Amino acid sequence: MEAIPEAHRTITFFGDGIMRVRSIQILAVMIALASAAKAEAQQSREAVEARTLLKLEDDWARALVTRDSMAFIRLTAPGFIYTENARLMTRNQVIGGVMTGDKVDRAWNQYLVVHEFGPVAVVTGILAVTSRGKTGPYTTRYRFTDTWLNTSGTWQAVAAQDFVIPDRSGQ
Repeated sequence: MEAIPEAHRTITFFGDGIMRVRSIQILAVMIALASAAKAEAQQSREAVEARTLLKLEDDWARALVTRDSMAFIRLTAPGFIYTENARLMTRNQVIGGVMTGDKVDRAWNQYLVVHEFGPVAVVTGILAVTSRGKTGPYTTRYRFTDTWLNTSGTWQAVAAQDFVIPDRSGQ
């Protein structure tokens, strides 16, 4: 068996070391790229979910104007609970109030923020509603917190809390 010259052995050993270092570097880059891709996909999914929730909030406002009881049934889960200031209402009570209350001429959302927690999301914002009552038109603004649950890809409101923002225009 022929002896391998010392210089050749050193180069071979050095070469193996470089291969190991390069393999580790390539692996690290691949892990970093995979992590970045996963984070980007997660952000993209969250952006899609946020847009969906914002659309549902707008559907709610539109259903107030059109008195669309089917929209409220679609938007709210069975067992939905609603609080307005000190008053507590069930899903059916909310829908009944929308159908029989003062006529809503216009409703719009402001300052919406989506907070996602996996299959649960909380949307905060202000809902402004212009209605016509016995004494004429009036606008009410609500600071709200809506809690949504995603079940099998469908978001439904499970709870909502509204606080009527005092009208300070007469002061």
